[in-house]
Amino acid sequence: MPWIQIKIDAHSDQVGQCEDWLLEAGAEVVTLEDGADQPLFEPPPGATPLWDHTRVVGLFQAGIDSEATIAWLKEQAEPETLDVRAELLEDKDWEREWMKNFHPIQCGQRLWICPSWREPPEPDAVNLKLDPGLAFGTGTHPTTALCLQWLDSQDLEGKQVIDYGCGSGILGIAALLLGAREVVAVDNDPQALTATRDNAQRNDVNDRIITVLPEQVPEAQADIMVANILAQPLLQLAPRLAQLTRPGGLIALSGILQEQAGQIVECYQQWFEIDEIQQQEDWVRVSGRRKAS
Repeated sequence: MPWIQIKIDAHSDQVGQCEDWLLEAGAEVVTLEDGADQPLFEPPPGATPLWDHTRVVGLFQAGIDSEATIAWLKEQAEPETLDVRAELLEDKDWEREWMKNFHPIQCGQRLWICPSWREPPEPDAVNLKLDPGLAFGTGTHPTTALCLQWLDSQDLEGKQVIDYGCGSGILGIAALLLGAREVVAVDNDPQALTATRDNAQRNDVNDRIITVLPEQVPEAQADIMVANILAQPLLQLAPRLAQLTRPGGLIALSGILQEQAGQIVECYQQWFEIDEIQQQEDWVRVSGRRKAS
C-alpha cells in the first residue's frame, strides 16, 4: 500500500506543536529529520537534542485528502506561517530494501561481519553472521568498526571478555569466534540482551555467552574489556570498568568523538597505560592495559 508523507519545516521550538497537529490530523507515525544538515553531538544528561531547523514528517495512508490536511495544518499555526508539503511515498517492502543494502564487512585481517541472509564472501575466514534486529550494532558505524578491528588484532585465545553495552552482541560474539573462552555481555536494555542471545545462537556460541543487566555483572575480573557506548557514560563507568578488568588486562573504549578523547584518556589513565589513539572519521578508539596496582 502506498503512503503519503506530509512534511513541515519547523524551528526547534515549534517541533512539539507540529508533532501534535500531525497526529491529530491522522498521521500513523511522526518522525523528525535534519532540515539543514546540522550535526548533533552527544547531549548533556537529561537533554533532548533537536536541530535548529527540523523537518517534522507525518506518515498518512494514501486515501487522505492531502490538500485539505495541509490547509488544516496551516490554520492551526495562524498567525504564523508553516512550510508544509505532501509527497507520495513509493510502495516498497522496506525490510527487504534495508536487507538488500546491508553487505558483508571486513574488520581487520581475519574477521568478516556477514548479514545472516547473505553467503560469506570468504568461507574460510572468521565469519560473524548478524541479524541486528532491534538492537544497535551492525559493524557499519566507525565506533563499532574500530572495536572490531582492535579485537581482530588481539590474541584472544582462552580469554575472559566483558562486552559492556553489548547492543546486538557483535563485539562479544566476535571475541568468541576469534578464540575467547567466555563473554559476559552487559546492557541496560532487555531488547539488546535478547538480540545478543539470538545472534549468539546464530553463530553457535550461545553456550559461551552470558547476558546480564549492569547490576547482575559477576565480580570475576576479565582479561579483555570492550565498551562501545558514549563518552559521558564511559566517564561515569570508569571506576567500575577498571574494577572489572584484571591487572595486565586490556581495554578498548569507543563511542567517543575526537574532541572528547582527551577527557577519556585523562580519566582512564588513573588505571590504564593508554595506547596511541585510533581515529575513523570523527570517532576514536581509546585502548590500554590495566596497571598492576
